[in-house]
Amino acid sequence: MAKIKPSKGAPYARILGVGGYRPTRVVPNEVILERIDSSDEWIRSRSGIETRHWASPEETVAAMSIEASGKAIADAGIDAEQIGAVVVSTVSHFSQTPAIATEIADKLGTNKAAAFDISAGCAGFGYGLTLAKGLIVEGSAEYVLVIGVERLSDLTDLEDRATAFLFGDGAGAVVVGPSQEPAIGPTVWGSEGDKAETIKQTVPWDRYRIGDLAELPLDAEGNVKFPAITQEGQAVFRWAVFEMAKVAQQALDAAGITPDDLDVFIPHQANVRIIDSMVKTLKLPEHVTVARDIRTTGNTSAASIPLAMERLLATGEAKSGDTALVIGFGAGLVYAATVVTLP
Repeated sequence: MAKIKPSKGAPYARILGVGGYRPTRVVPNEVILERIDSSDEWIRSRSGIETRHWASPEETVAAMSIEASGKAIADAGIDAEQIGAVVVSTVSHFSQTPAIATEIADKLGTNKAAAFDISAGCAGFGYGLTLAKGLIVEGSAEYVLVIGVERLSDLTDLEDRATAFLFGDGAGAVVVGPSQEPAIGPTVWGSEGDKAETIKQTVPWDRYRIGDLAELPLDAEGNVKFPAITQEGQAVFRWAVFEMAKVAQQALDAAGITPDDLDVFIPHQANVRIIDSMVKTLKLPEHVTVARDIRTTGNTSAASIPLAMERLLATGEAKSGDTALVIGFGAGLVYAATVVTLP
């Protein structure tokens, strides 16, 4: 029987560069309040959100990804031709096929890099990072570009008081490459599909076939509504606060790290109350810098962690070499947490 030659990659992987892109339009809560019965004070107290960014027609999923990726590649100090794989996490690329990753890989100037999309909601960046680490250690690629990108303004029901204020647009990207020492810890990830109904798309795409139009939801003017993201807020809040703190602790344990060893905590930017509760449950020391990018960026799903990471490094609140705990969680319900060394 023929023997297959074993693969051989780098001993470890690390994040080498990070980049972000936020659309130029800044949307304050006052704009959201034009369509829902609420207040700026209520939105801030319930979510921590003051403003968010919404993309223009020109700021497409591909365009935002390319901007963020260019910055990440430059930050990593490599050329686009060295990228061996492009992994894009998004739920807001509306063409079923081909994957948007292929267009991004081509426009960035990679040398026919492997390219594919993944759908893991707000945990998507963690999923992509885990895949990138595996590709590098396995030897399938020397450098992997991981992108989290969303245009959630396209999937927001502005008449839904529970979600209209939550979502924003943007793209975050990292370059993952070889390392001689561990710089991305073991990933603690999983899913709880029995809770899938708590965060979901309001209407499946196939309902928009001609025969199903009568069953579609209508807006106040009687027009058919485009699909949107809906959620059971209290159920999601309880799950995130109580269960995700456990997952975060498991990721620390798997990496051999204690809260005292941490420099930075970068959770998915879902809700500032969830973030604050996790900080309290994990008993993070005061010296740990906590990302609260949600205040001016909103919930950007798969883009939220790399965007928050990029801002912390850009402002000097975090520095290269810091040890950071990252955790994403959302629709599915899915989650992924790991400890990384910041680029």
